[in-house]
Amino acid sequence: MSASASVDSKRSSYGTGAGDGSQRDASTVTVRTMDGGQHAEQESVALTVDGFGTVKNPLTGVVEPVKRFTWVNESGMSVQVISYGAIITSVKVPGRDGSLDDVVMGFDDIPGYQTANNPYFGATVGRVANRVGGAKFTIDGVEYLVTKNWENRHQLHGGKIGFDKFNWASYVNGTVVTLTHTNPEGHEGYPGAVLTSVTYQLTNDNKFLVKFQATSSHPTPINLTNHSYFNLAGHATGHEEVYRHIITLNADRITETDEDSIPSGNFLCVGGTPYDLRIPRELGPAMSRAPGEGYDNNFCITKGTEQGLAFTARVVHPRSGRFLEVYTDQPGVQLYTSNGMPDPNRNIRPRAINAPDYYEVTHLEPVVPAMTSDPPIRGKGGAKYFKHGAFCLETQNFPDAINHANFPNSVLIPGETYSHEVVYKFGIYEED
Repeated sequence: MSASASVDSKRSSYGTGAGDGSQRDASTVTVRTMDGGQHAEQESVALTVDGFGTVKNPLTGVVEPVKRFTWVNESGMSVQVISYGAIITSVKVPGRDGSLDDVVMGFDDIPGYQTANNPYFGATVGRVANRVGGAKFTIDGVEYLVTKNWENRHQLHGGKIGFDKFNWASYVNGTVVTLTHTNPEGHEGYPGAVLTSVTYQLTNDNKFLVKFQATSSHPTPINLTNHSYFNLAGHATGHEEVYRHIITLNADRITETDEDSIPSGNFLCVGGTPYDLRIPRELGPAMSRAPGEGYDNNFCITKGTEQGLAFTARVVHPRSGRFLEVYTDQPGVQLYTSNGMPDPNRNIRPRAINAPDYYEVTHLEPVVPAMTSDPPIRGKGGAKYFKHGAFCLETQNFPDAINHANFPNSVLIPGETYSHEVVYKFGIYEED
């Protein structure tokens, strides 16, 4: 990638983020790579490595330091990732007016990410993302029972201690960061020990590249994803802004599910339904027509035979001018519109037509009743996160694929490598 590179390191101090108020020394390293060519000096990406507190290993109890990785490119876009959960904690993208806003939800410190109401903000999810119906499956005639953490009936996102609860080891090569996690045999009920890696890289054309890989000692299901919550208006701007996003999804089918979001094994064609997002649609009005007034569905990506990375989705926020495009080699993508996040007054809901005068009136966040049983999630910078305040595009295999022979294979066998690539491309669209 780079024709030349420079490395600067210095000593700094940082808060542990563990809530004890203490300070610890950390080595802060900045790496800058430059593409070759006539204008190489103007085309660089910088990577800074510092600390983000400490965590206890959920299996051994050993206290481990958490690393933070910050990329900044020449356009001013920046991304932050921490080793705990291989979590994407921040994505700052310029808008049309030059403003730099953070467009993913998250927390300011480790205690935030360890709260019970954290809905997997930015996390790397595994060993199996999404649902495992009945929390059981069969491989080679052997039935395996995995932990139930969804309605005491199913497993969700890897169980009670999924991949998002571990502090991953790290390796830096230039401005490419690889995080690794070894998951022991029998963890959460799964067969085989699994070695997993996720590689992150920011480019100068505002692409954030993510690649998951895994190997296993025994046949086991694998389905990894990233669970970032996006709001291109800014992470704290709320549901009204999300409703004004314009979305396009390259999918002509969804997987049919029951009331627990467990697939039946059948597919539904999106034509003539609220799931037809093949042409650009305002997200709020589209959500208003969907059952439950929101999306939490696996869309089957339309792609050619033997095609690698395929266009998956494009989301535009007209007022800021920001857009996000997603490309992946996976067969599916879960569109989730934060339906399960707090709604203290039970009145956050999309409308068939967005209010045309919204930007002419004062935007007030929901008034939260005292002693509410459904308080907002307290996010970065004191932000209050509510229902429909963000959307997720979780590239993945089809949910519960291990229990459906007609779904793409999800069993990783020894000697083979699971691989999953996704590209998040950000930019500013030109108005007509």
